[in-house]
Amino acid sequence: MLHLALRMAAHRITALLAVACAVLGGAALITTTGVLAESGLRSQLPPGRLGGADVVVAAKQEFHPSGDLPIALPERATVPARLVDRLAALPGVTAAVGDIGFPAALLDGRGRPVPVAQDPATAGHGWSSTRLLSGARVEGRAPSGAKGVAVDAAAADAAGLTVGDRVRVVANGRPAAAYRVSALVDAPGADGGVWFADGTAAALAGRGAGGEGPRAGTVDLVGLRAADGAEERVADAVRAEVAGTGLRVTTGADRGEAVAPGVGSARSLLILLAGSLGGIVLLITGFVVAGALGVTIAGQRRDLALMRAVGATPRQIRRLAAAQSTVVAALALVPGVAVGYLLAGRFRELLADRDVLPSELPLTVSPLPALATLLLVAAAVQLSARCAAWRTSRMPATEAVAESRSEPRTPSRARTTAGLLLILGACALSVVPLLSRTVLGASVTSVAGIVAAIGLAMSGPALVRSAGEAVVRRLRPGVAAPTWLALSNVRAYALRLSGVVSPLAMGVVFVLTYTLTQTTVLAATSDDTRTGTLAQYELTAPALGGLPDGTLSAVRDVPGVRAAAPAGTNTVVWEYDELGEPAVESASAMILAPDARGVVDLGVTDGGLDQLTGATVAVSAEAARTRDAGIGKRVRLVLGDGARVDARVVAVYDRGLGFGPVVLSRELAAGHTTTGLDQRALVRTDGTREAGRALAALAADRPGLAVASTAPDATGADAPPEVWVNLAVVVVLLGYLLLSIANKLVAATAWRRAEIAALRLVGTTPRQVRAMMRREAAVIAAAALVSGLLLSAVPLALLGQGFLGHPWPAGPSWLLPAVAATVALTSYLTIELPTRHALRTPPADALRTG
Repeated sequence: MLHLALRMAAHRITALLAVACAVLGGAALITTTGVLAESGLRSQLPPGRLGGADVVVAAKQEFHPSGDLPIALPERATVPARLVDRLAALPGVTAAVGDIGFPAALLDGRGRPVPVAQDPATAGHGWSSTRLLSGARVEGRAPSGAKGVAVDAAAADAAGLTVGDRVRVVANGRPAAAYRVSALVDAPGADGGVWFADGTAAALAGRGAGGEGPRAGTVDLVGLRAADGAEERVADAVRAEVAGTGLRVTTGADRGEAVAPGVGSARSLLILLAGSLGGIVLLITGFVVAGALGVTIAGQRRDLALMRAVGATPRQIRRLAAAQSTVVAALALVPGVAVGYLLAGRFRELLADRDVLPSELPLTVSPLPALATLLLVAAAVQLSARCAAWRTSRMPATEAVAESRSEPRTPSRARTTAGLLLILGACALSVVPLLSRTVLGASVTSVAGIVAAIGLAMSGPALVRSAGEAVVRRLRPGVAAPTWLALSNVRAYALRLSGVVSPLAMGVVFVLTYTLTQTTVLAATSDDTRTGTLAQYELTAPALGGLPDGTLSAVRDVPGVRAAAPAGTNTVVWEYDELGEPAVESASAMILAPDARGVVDLGVTDGGLDQLTGATVAVSAEAARTRDAGIGKRVRLVLGDGARVDARVVAVYDRGLGFGPVVLSRELAAGHTTTGLDQRALVRTDGTREAGRALAALAADRPGLAVASTAPDATGADAPPEVWVNLAVVVVLLGYLLLSIANKLVAATAWRRAEIAALRLVGTTPRQVRAMMRREAAVIAAAALVSGLLLSAVPLALLGQGFLGHPWPAGPSWLLPAVAATVALTSYLTIELPTRHALRTPPADALRTG
């Protein structure tokens, strides 16, 4: 069987090339998705500044919903400081260090923060934390007293500092103070670090045992050093000691998770990204592979029918079709998988460049994605090939031979019905954006478009034949011969034509729905944010880890300032009941104070932001409706550091798309963020230039402050990173679709060599043949565009109505003309070039070999 399959494949190289391209592209995309998913599950961050610790004890930074993947919590959760002494007393422990991190930044001679690689929000530490560094080289001595400090050697070099110099430091939002440099520290992971005496660090961070702050008497983590050979024994003893406390004990490569919870949470993003891509990638890959195999097997119907005539069983026919397809797929799988690994690396670089992923998070490369790709693609090829050969294998031998040069007189009624039902189902799915004005509701639009395109592929032969018959009946008697031939081919070979129209239409649907969904959601979000943001300016201090104390009062004293209020964000996991079952949603939540009414307008419809004090929240109207969270109701939330809170709803607002499903009061979030500092201040002025200049002057006078306009960037530079990620996904998938469609059209045209030769033998000139094929290309392009637009129209109209208030989406005006030009060019070139090649072959030779 294999030998026969190889010989058949050798005579159908052109047709099987379409299968090879479909498999190669599909294998690359599936492998890329698999690498991203595996990296999200298994990738390990470098231990960084914890490289010298053998065992690390930290709070768990994940929320585990029932029956779902864990949700990362990016805000630092704390560990009781009294645990340090308990762990230090364990056998085999040579050092136990309670590490704390807080905002700290060095100022250069001009009063500007020294740029460093490490996040300034956690750059400050106690001197004992240097014992957790790996191979630290220290020049000088440990800082002592309240005015001694040790600094990272690279930062000192950038600031021109040496041991004994004085340097100004902004620590945890306090005014800049002068410190004497007592040591320079050079070690992996120490970039930008600032070390104070342990007592001073605890006081600056508000962690002292006698303090009154929300995090008093705590540390971020406990790092342990063990005696040589005792690492595993110490780790087991520590696990026994902290059992039942909810703390996590890590060793080896897992230590990197404890360095920065916000960085570690990026792994969850990879899992979500792979999950969202996986469905659409598998759907499109299966569709393209099945279509390519359908064209290939259709070109071999005569050979398969003759085998039936000489005694081959239906099962042997299907096995033969599957065997030759598997051989071709096997040849394309290896380069496809290799391209997939390379594509995953480039995709990670894109995510890192857009600050979606931290640059230090590596990809996990193993054979598992390749194995999964092999199984999925092999299964798709086997199933598609057997289905394509099913009709020919089941027919009586004489009928199979008779039908090998024609198509079934009537398309399958079951197939047509199923296709029409899928189209109706897609229309029903399109209603979701009207009911749910959320990102999840909008994502249904692209799914509905793809489902409708699959429905078109199934019902296409019947629709094309009906349309062709209607057009032919209305042809005038004097119509040109090429036109009559082209339209007759449309009617007689509806299955063949729909096989090339459907993937082109899917490409149109995919580009329009996927792209315009993103742009429409972005436009609706921007409209909510722009309308709801009354403040013209925002002040931030990214180089200091947060706004210094006294910034707000200074801003309010600036002439022309009408209102100023702090704002921040926190990750929130909302626990609620949905249809009687527990459900959760993870979202970014704004942190606002009662005086935020002067700088933001959330579109409050019930209650008021002036009541946003204590354990209270405001929720979006969508969340209030679907989660029974109206005014006065209690909601269960898990904050970014894992703390569970029970909050009362005091306001309901309309602009949930721009401001998120929930807004926290400042008091509720206090003590549950990594730094505890305000992240930004929103400022509303009287609109005069003088007020803007006065704000700029204030920022220039204060180290690290930056002032910026809240107006959206017209160039799109401030678009969320996920927009660029989705754009990259669209480009890659569109490239795969176009390549596969082009190969399929080339294969379908090459299959018609005998038909073209027969036309030439009965007197048709090469010019007339080319004219006929060009008209068929025009029919294909027009049919693909019209059907693609019709299938996209309903989902996009309902999306626009639900999100923008009018029945059309938002998006670039050039998109539709670009799609139309691409479809027309693809149809023309992939039919014109193979036709010219076929015309170079003498008709007799073409009939003999075709």
